[in-house]
Amino acid sequence: MDTSEFRKYGKEMIDIIADYYDNVDKIPPLSTVEPGYLYKLLPQETPEEPESFEAVKNDLESKIIPGITHWQSGNFFGWFPSSGSFPAILGDMYSIMLSTVGFNWICSPAATELETIVMDWLGKLIGLDSRFLSFNKDMTEGTGGGVIQGSTTEAQIVAMCAAKERMVRRCQLHDPSNTDACLLQAKFVAYGSDQTHYAILKNSRAVGCRVHILESDENYRLTRCVLEAAVAKDKRMGLIPFYVCATFGTTNTNAIDDIDGIAEVAAIEGMWLHVDAAYAGAALVCPEFRSYAVGMKHADSISTTPHKWMLVNLNFTALWVADSAMLKCTMSMDKEYIQRTENTTSFIREYCDWQLPTTRRFRALKLWFVLRMHGVSGVRKHIRTHVEYAKWLEQQLLADGRFEIVAPVIFGLVVFRIKPQTLNKDADTAVVNQANQRLVEYIKNDGRVFLIGGEIKKIFVVRAAVGSTFVTKQNVELLLNVIKELTSRIVSE
Repeated sequence: MDTSEFRKYGKEMIDIIADYYDNVDKIPPLSTVEPGYLYKLLPQETPEEPESFEAVKNDLESKIIPGITHWQSGNFFGWFPSSGSFPAILGDMYSIMLSTVGFNWICSPAATELETIVMDWLGKLIGLDSRFLSFNKDMTEGTGGGVIQGSTTEAQIVAMCAAKERMVRRCQLHDPSNTDACLLQAKFVAYGSDQTHYAILKNSRAVGCRVHILESDENYRLTRCVLEAAVAKDKRMGLIPFYVCATFGTTNTNAIDDIDGIAEVAAIEGMWLHVDAAYAGAALVCPEFRSYAVGMKHADSISTTPHKWMLVNLNFTALWVADSAMLKCTMSMDKEYIQRTENTTSFIREYCDWQLPTTRRFRALKLWFVLRMHGVSGVRKHIRTHVEYAKWLEQQLLADGRFEIVAPVIFGLVVFRIKPQTLNKDADTAVVNQANQRLVEYIKNDGRVFLIGGEIKKIFVVRAAVGSTFVTKQNVELLLNVIKELTSRIVSE
């Protein structure tokens, strides 16, 4: 393909993208293909000769699109949103055009410096303490800083690696006879709750440490007293607590852990505190939500994921650390082919030392486009509108009388269930759970909207996440009508 063909097909592609977004609500949000459907439709060998754009496009439309679940549909209420916007797409197009491999400053100075700038912009926008920023007010270098990761899991494993390195050094400083880091690490234990994202389990395996999952309270929160008791028990057994993950907006219910209390325990025990604000961190662009984030300023690291709820398309997770030196000494490796620039100014960042992979895309561009073309006011309007829709849905479900809200609606997530009294005054937990499972299944089979359910503390709940970039009040009204209609069906069975 030469540039003239690229111009032709590229312009056509923009029209295809725009048409998709104009019509996505007309498509059932959930794919209904059977497992293995695509293996039967595509050849088993790579084409020997070049094929035309038209041929590839036709196959995409007839064979690939039927197997797509449409996360950008306004009728998609499953999991958390996969955010995106046209400015982000435009920024990503520039990134693809440049195809720079920005593992350090000299690879593309603008890629490094723009990332440093926009990560400080974003940190200030969500109200982070100044110790997490790269620059002080006088433009001298700060001790902290932000870096773009690919996912929450990547951000957490980087934080966990830094936590492990810090604890090894502290143990060896306290007792110089602890020369075998592997023996020390065998005693290390990390903590999360039964509501913490499962990434902590994956990452503990990768890092090679123990992880203890603690029981959340009646409000689905990890509390100081539970953590304190677990740490004391583990220390009596000769274990070394080194890391704790607190969550600002859990996946199941959007619960907010006792971050302030957890921070106090972490400080006393010398543990690394990571705050996972993957979804709900976006809400902190609105000052009215910052009162929920008490204690976050005491963290060692914080991550949030703008590709969930801040108009930035996949993939983009923001990680900030209060002490970037610890991160760099954990991840830095020197090779002659890594052409480093002498670090004489605060503008130089070698971001390959801030992550697990070496190679990295120019992701800062799409955030830069979003923050400039939407502005702070546009991002705040986006968040507030979704919260307004979620609270409206909560009120309508309560007004109906057949549902109960299982967790407080703070952000864009509504967790509810058909309440026992709706079915039978003597309905036990198993009967109520089965009814709510049927509701989720009926909604899935109906196809007009999509949401998910799950079990929390032995009760099955229905979970509606309002957050699609293009969701409207009409989409939420449709969701409510489908829920009510199919609940009537269940009650009459």
